[in-house]
Amino acid sequence: MTSFLQDKQLTIALCGEIDHHSAKTTMQEVGGKIDLYLPLVCVLDFRDVSFMDSSGIAIVIHTVRRMRELDGKVRLENIPPQPLKVLKAAGIEKITQIQERSPVTK
Repeated sequence: MTSFLQDKQLTIALCGEIDHHSAKTTMQEVGGKIDLYLPLVCVLDFRDVSFMDSSGIAIVIHTVRRMRELDGKVRLENIPPQPLKVLKAAGIEKITQIQERSPVTK
């Protein structure tokens, strides 16, 4: 997981598989970065997530709750098809913004 802060926007790039084995650690790391930087917007970038089960939903909800405590917002970006199906099935777009992946132009 990598992250960077620019203009009070914290972008956290998630990677690999997000499942029950990795979710707790990921939640702690995301929460720690939010507590450290106190951003106005937290972007979770799913570009390098190869698989996600329902544990990924818990990470998003945890992030949304923490950012609401700070009066901030969460945006999800660059979500591959499989994780996007999981998030949409859970109705996650009702609690946070999903920025659809731009089509690849050739």
